[in-house]
Amino acid sequence: MVREARLDPEVEVIWDDFHAEVNVPSEQLRQWLLTRGSGEEAFGPNPDLDLPEPGRRILQVLTKRKVDLTPEDIEVMRDAIDRIRELSAAKPSRGNADDEWRHSLLDLGHDVLIER
Repeated sequence: MVREARLDPEVEVIWDDFHAEVNVPSEQLRQWLLTRGSGEEAFGPNPDLDLPEPGRRILQVLTKRKVDLTPEDIEVMRDAIDRIRELSAAKPSRGNADDEWRHSLLDLGHDVLIER
């Protein structure tokens, strides 16, 4: 028998907002973070544990079901939503051609080149 869990309506909104803002599929985000985390100093013996923050935490949330979220996961989601929206609002004059800005968003799981 499937248990029907009732979630706080605020969690429902955060879930929807998070998945609207984090528009990169989890495997693509993982590959991006591995690329960002690679290098002589950054890449440790266990690549899954050495993914850059906060991307690693965002990736962990992406693998969860809504009913399995912890309070820490909800905080990660709120933080990701806020940071993505702040960065998006501060679009530089070069726009999508500004690699530093675009990469900052990709680190959070948001690709400005993906249409909504």
